[in-house]
Amino acid sequence: QVQLVESGGGLVQAGGSLRLSCAASGFTFSNYTMGWFRQAPGKEREFVAVTRSGVVYYTDSVNGRFTISRDNLKNSMYLQMNGLKPEDTAIYYCAAAPWGRAVRVPNSYNYWGQGTQVTVSS
Repeated sequence: QVQLVESGGGLVQAGGSLRLSCAASGFTFSNYTMGWFRQAPGKEREFVAVTRSGVVYYTDSVNGRFTISRDNLKNSMYLQMNGLKPEDTAIYYCAAAPWGRAVRVPNSYNYWGQGTQVTVSS
């Protein structure tokens, strides 16, 4: 019954904003590191952002533009994306990892959502 469901993707012009949401169920949300990854065609799945114990980390390419947050009472995680660029175009996935694992590595994460498409036009 574990579920991670992303929403909020879409098509936006360069410089625009989107807010992604991830609704989680079926596990103890507050005990897990929550992260966002993305995958563009022909590329490996890439770490984007993570939140754990009130601390956040971002990959260099999104630092200053994206903001990750979580609401443990709602079992939800969010990614506010501002100043979007065409190179941000990808499928975005939310994921959950037990504490004590390397947070930038996809293999650390036990649970994954289905992904939501983000397309940024030039």
